[in-house]
Amino acid sequence: MKVKISHIAREAGVSTATVDRVINERNGVRSQTRNHVLNVAERLGYRLINHSESIVPVTLDFILPGGPNTYLNLLADAVEQQSDLPLAVRVRVHRIQGFNPTALSETLQTLRHESQGVGLVALDHPKVREAVRDLAAAGIPILTMVSDISNVPRIGYVGIDNRGAGRLAGHLLGRFIRGKRHKIALFAGSLSYRGHEEREMGFRHILAEDFAALLIVQLRENLDDFERSYAEAKSLLDAHPDLAGIYNIGAGNRGIARALEESGRAGEVVFIGHELTEHTRRFLLSGVMDAVIDQSPRLEAREATHALAEAARGRTVDRAALAIGMQVIFRENIPPR
Repeated sequence: MKVKISHIAREAGVSTATVDRVINERNGVRSQTRNHVLNVAERLGYRLINHSESIVPVTLDFILPGGPNTYLNLLADAVEQQSDLPLAVRVRVHRIQGFNPTALSETLQTLRHESQGVGLVALDHPKVREAVRDLAAAGIPILTMVSDISNVPRIGYVGIDNRGAGRLAGHLLGRFIRGKRHKIALFAGSLSYRGHEEREMGFRHILAEDFAALLIVQLRENLDDFERSYAEAKSLLDAHPDLAGIYNIGAGNRGIARALEESGRAGEVVFIGHELTEHTRRFLLSGVMDAVIDQSPRLEAREATHALAEAARGRTVDRAALAIGMQVIFRENIPPR
């Protein structure tokens, strides 16, 4: 019996429209769904058309902050691996000094005549906005990742809802800390990242709405630096022996964890942060961290590369399909490596 699209859709548990988009390599399907449909089609014996010879090769550039941020290093590795996928894409990754709008804008300007699509972790700064506008005016598709930027032409944003992530962190902290008035603190990499600013806003809003007994005693920017995070957290714990909770908006979890362990207050102070890495996995298991809000670097890299390649070839990108989901990881549901 000839295998039809309807057979694949029924077996895969998706719509026929989704199967059609996958088979014809059109945008608007998440990578996980795409792979699932292709696996089902192969298992049923459906003959897939090889479009690779008709796909025009493109060169894409990704500008990511350098430094010790484990999640961004995982993301950079995942982006580089996209060149191994059958997308006829050449990927180049540029690591720059984090939180430096001049370095970011200058790197963007160097790509004006040699790139067919640019993805970046954006800093919301006038220099960066102007450089992005110049690239867009030259016809180069721009995609933001992890942290968005306002008032610039771009094909979309690949990442989680950062405001929602901040609200989620506030909800978790509020549920962990019950009873009378308690002191809590915030750490951020830099509020020049719109994503970090949005997380802070979401966190503060849900506290005002549902957990008014929680008092934010301070917000410290640690520039995602391990040693700076350690020094700031140590000073914070010394100044507030009754501190009940910490929410780390960005990176630097290792420094905060070290300060908590040395103070003897690990497990006493509720500690919530972002991204499941080799370090946060260890802190969850030891009880230093209570919860981690995670997003997948592999999924983010795949969606970003696919969307930029589509735009570089003149195809329409469905912005709604670029949203990345998030999940809360506790010690009891840490996924396998």
